[in-house]
Amino acid sequence: MQIMNEPDSVLPGSPGPEAIAERIRTAILEHRLAPGAKLTEAQLCDVFGAKRGAIRQAFALLATDKLVELEPNRGAFVASPTLQDVHEVFEMRRIIELAVVERLAGGPGARRLKGIAALIDKERNAFERRDFPSWIRLSGEFHTELAALMGNATLSECLDGLVARSTLMSSLYESHGRSACSFDDHADIVAALEAGEAKRAMELMSHHLQHVELRMLDRPAQGAVDLREVFGGGA
Repeated sequence: MQIMNEPDSVLPGSPGPEAIAERIRTAILEHRLAPGAKLTEAQLCDVFGAKRGAIRQAFALLATDKLVELEPNRGAFVASPTLQDVHEVFEMRRIIELAVVERLAGGPGARRLKGIAALIDKERNAFERRDFPSWIRLSGEFHTELAALMGNATLSECLDGLVARSTLMSSLYESHGRSACSFDDHADIVAALEAGEAKRAMELMSHHLQHVELRMLDRPAQGAVDLREVFGGGA
């Protein structure tokens, strides 16, 4: 979603609404912002050196992706998905991702999957370094990058949104340093794809997504957060 900047919404040298939205999106995907966290306009203006108009436009972008909820007279909050949302998102993910692996298993194979194998190595390395924000983000990227091999921009855009929402959902239940999205599962899926075993790849992906979904629990999230700390104190 592209938006036109209003003349008084962006200060010279400050990031635009799209850049601000991307910073907030990354913080959500790395579990630095939890579901229910209040996004205070005044703090974000200070953090990004931007006017309220730019912050509000960034909120509108994130609300379109269902990562932020805008509540009249209360402000903006990181979305708090329900269990029904979880079921619906994972139902869509299964439809898309099983079709992806079925198609890829019948394609050129190993050459196209080298980048995915390297991404799994990055996942594993991030975990071993205890860099949990990067590990969580890379876990999601495995799924989106695999789908990108299809060369279908509409499919990729749809799955990008679903994976982002899944990552937000996972922060409702995950303890620090834990993730249901296993890089070992990812490696097994890629091995089946490299072997051209479509049925096995589909079974592995289905089991993987089912395991992640079953770990989703409806726990309340904290609402208070220091946005200066989350974003490093400045633009």
